[in-house]
Amino acid sequence: MKFVSSWLVVLSVGLKLSTALQAQNSLESGTPPILTPTASKTPRINGPKIFGVRPGSPFLYSIPATGDRPMKFSADGLPSGLHLDKATGRITGILNKEGEYQIVFHAKNSLGRAQRPFKIVVGDQIGLTPAMGWNNYNLTGAHIDQKTVLAQAHALVDSSLAQHGWIYCNTDDGWQGLRGGEFNAIQPNVKDFPDIGGMVKEIHSLGLKAGIYSSPWVTTYDRHIGGTSENADGQWSRDYAKANNHDHSQKFPFAIGKYHFAVQDARQFAAWGFDYLKYDWAPVHTDATKEMDDALRATHRDFVFSLSNNGTYTLLNEIGDVSQHANSWRVTDDVHDNWRNVTNSAFRQDAWAPYSRPGHFNDPDMLVVGVLGWGRPHHTHLTADEQYTQISMWCLLSAPLLLGCDLQKLDPFTYSLISNDEVLDVDQDSLGKQATCISQNGDISIFAKPLDDGRLAVGLFNRGPASANASFNWTDLNLTGKQVVRDLWCQKDLGIFDGQFSSPVASHGVVLICISPADGSNKNFAWRVSQ
Repeated sequence: MKFVSSWLVVLSVGLKLSTALQAQNSLESGTPPILTPTASKTPRINGPKIFGVRPGSPFLYSIPATGDRPMKFSADGLPSGLHLDKATGRITGILNKEGEYQIVFHAKNSLGRAQRPFKIVVGDQIGLTPAMGWNNYNLTGAHIDQKTVLAQAHALVDSSLAQHGWIYCNTDDGWQGLRGGEFNAIQPNVKDFPDIGGMVKEIHSLGLKAGIYSSPWVTTYDRHIGGTSENADGQWSRDYAKANNHDHSQKFPFAIGKYHFAVQDARQFAAWGFDYLKYDWAPVHTDATKEMDDALRATHRDFVFSLSNNGTYTLLNEIGDVSQHANSWRVTDDVHDNWRNVTNSAFRQDAWAPYSRPGHFNDPDMLVVGVLGWGRPHHTHLTADEQYTQISMWCLLSAPLLLGCDLQKLDPFTYSLISNDEVLDVDQDSLGKQATCISQNGDISIFAKPLDDGRLAVGLFNRGPASANASFNWTDLNLTGKQVVRDLWCQKDLGIFDGQFSSPVASHGVVLICISPADGSNKNFAWRVSQ
């Protein structure tokens, strides 16, 4: 009877969910359904449960926590060398000795309190969970200025997105001027970036981190100065770029030059205080990657090192070497806000799964939700269902989550997509595993990802033109016994199930769930460590 009862529960929930998801196609009406519950006014600590830092590097971490302010923060076990600002939750300082520190964060306000375990790992690896933040390119293209970057940084904080773990504010191609300065490094164009060091300081003052862009080519894709040159002094002109604009296939200026300036540029990025570098060229190869990785490490400042443009041009037998020197690398073409483009990026990633691990992640490109447009802003052309699909799949893939939308124009639906902490927890899971396809039946795909606490995150996707039923059996995951199934978007338990799970899924939609043994044991552990 309990088995039948469970199926009645899931059928009822599934029908309600299907009705809601089908209604999501009404995005143009301005009333797409919001599945994410409103964040509680009592404290909840969000974000990753682990953080890596190299010995001697400046430490900056802001505890992301939702709930009414003012809020008071504390930490048990915080090592000597670090300081916690109890009012902001910002941790700064330096740790010089390798090791691991088990910490418990606490947050409290007038309505309640919360705590969360946290581990600091001082060693060679950083970026132990995928980066989360904002990059201007999908909004402005290669036309960017300091004022826009700072406005978006403030919007990250003012919108409370930083309280959900969105901490990077990254400047893409278009900031560059000529080479010079103390290090003979790339300097900003002073018209658009009159004080780039001051910009970074202001971003840091908000508790955020700052990212910058470069390329090992002579010029970048938008024909700005790159990290190499045919001239010994590194000088360059836009006229040269125009005169030599053949194509991007190893012909100047889209090629690596004779003289290299990775060391100079890395020293300048560090002097400005940047925390993240997007390094953009194709095909991606190990030698240029290692050269910049070595240069960044020599600054004794931690940089999350992200490779672009297209990892598919790098043979899979080389990515094993490339991945040793980068925190993430692109594995798809650029993603645009149309369903075909998103599906081409989302559902063909299994071959890359072996290379996803803490500190090293496959990158299927940026998110295409909200108001974006590559210089011609518009609301995303993806339906609400398709946006749920992209966010769900990127989190299952342990992908970097970089918003490309206008954070000053966040509507309630877009905000709900990017502020669901249970969904974001799937992406930020400490195990760092990438979901793989466990079942494929026509337009229905089932992807599963092991989590560090023994649970399994499962996405039921429907790429077809009409609503359809999706299901999987426990045997698909080598599971036994009864399992608690939780809907992550709605943040509620659906019930206890035995042997299988099934649910209607809207066209181009997803049902994202988490499953765990009903008896409270860790029986699912065997499956997760075998993946």
